[in-house]
Order: sequence, then C-alpha cells, then structure tokens
Amino acid sequence: MYDQVNQQLLALTKQAAETFIKANAIAVDSFEKLVDIQIKTAEERIKATAELFGQASEVRDLDAAKNVWPKSVSLAKDSAEKLYAVGQEVAGVIVKTSEALGQLYKGSFEAANDAVAKPKVAKAK
Repeated sequence: MYDQVNQQLLALTKQAAETFIKANAIAVDSFEKLVDIQIKTAEERIKATAELFGQASEVRDLDAAKNVWPKSVSLAKDSAEKLYAVGQEVAGVIVKTSEALGQLYKGSFEAANDAVAKPKVAKAK
C-alpha cells in the first residue's frame, strides 16, 4: 500500500515539476516579447524626439519657430497614439500568456485527478 502511495506521490511530483518548467518557459517567452515591444517603441520615440530637438536647436527666428511648432505637436500626438497602441499590444500578450498558463494548469490538474482516481477504480474491481 505504501508503495502505491509513494508511486502516486512521485508521479504527481514529477508532473508538477514538468508543469512548472513549462509555465516558466511560457512566462519567459512572454517577458521577452514584452521587453522587445517596449525597446522597439522606446527606440522609435527617442529617434523621433532627437530629430525634433535637432530641428528645434536650429531655430533662430520666429518663422523657424512657427515651422517647428506643428512638428512638436505632431510628435506629442504620435507618441500618445503609440503609447496607447503599445498598451493594447502588451495587454494582448498578457492575455495570451494567461490563457496559455490556464490551459497548462487545467491539463495538469485533470491529469493529476485522473492519476489519483484510477487506482481507486482499480481497487473497486
């Protein structure tokens, strides 16, 4: 009897370890995607801001300032839109990761339930 319990416990522990390893891989993959999205966005925004500052540093009179003003407003608008779009993309990655983890744990719990229920059925015969 103890041998059967030990075998079940060993199988459940092995299954839990495998599930945690898979969950870790999913989490790391998601983290890499999020970091990649944010780095690309930061690079784009820094480049656009540097270009605007370069143009603004060449302003010497009021007419040149009038030409730079719409570009600065456009940069602010584009940055806000990009921030919103990146937020949506990040939310999508998080939802997909949560779904993947949920499916992984659901399968793990179902397998654990089956592993525990099978020996009971075998005893009843």
